[in-house]
Amino acid sequence: MPASEWPGVLRRGRELYTRNLRPGERVYGEEFIVEDGVEYRHWDPWRSKLAAYLLNGASRLPFEHPRRVLYLGAAHGTTLSHLSDLLPDAQLFGIEKSGGSFGTFLALARRRPNLFPILADAQLPERYQADVGPVDFLYQDVALRNQANVFAENVGACLSTGGTALLMLKVRSVTQRRPVSAVVTETRTSLRRQGLRVVDQRSLTPFSRDHVALLVAPA
Repeated sequence: MPASEWPGVLRRGRELYTRNLRPGERVYGEEFIVEDGVEYRHWDPWRSKLAAYLLNGASRLPFEHPRRVLYLGAAHGTTLSHLSDLLPDAQLFGIEKSGGSFGTFLALARRRPNLFPILADAQLPERYQADVGPVDFLYQDVALRNQANVFAENVGACLSTGGTALLMLKVRSVTQRRPVSAVVTETRTSLRRQGLRVVDQRSLTPFSRDHVALLVAPA
């Protein structure tokens, strides 16, 4: 199988795979393939917005050799499990508010030593900032009306100098009526006013309807 344009990610047509950190162990019922004696896990873009972002034309991964990652909205840990595969030597901190989702994520983290689950509200970064410390990559996937402000606050509190951050903008969590383009423009303006520069914008259609990925760096 040929390597993809993204280091650590294998691609077969429109299918993506990550090398399984825990061979023989599935996280969400995903398919395994074996190449040259190495087991890989299918990375489902219908269940992971980061996979959808890559398949929809991202020219590079949104991070480069991060040592610490902060993931806001970890849910059950689906995408984080693939980041765990890709970044075996990094520390991956996952913030999740829902007790039900957190229980599943916690069980996953017990099997993957580079995952660090934190039961907390992403709207209150002051409650976990000291535990997480400065991170090289920040990822947000939360269903909040004020998600752009939450993102900017976390970037200001936790992102290290030279780091990057990826916002998975859930437009219908902001409004049910306004056009996607209007909400994206408004969000970009808000981020710019808070000192953040959008360096890549990418729709996640058809994998996640009315979702747009915004990759940012401090201006």
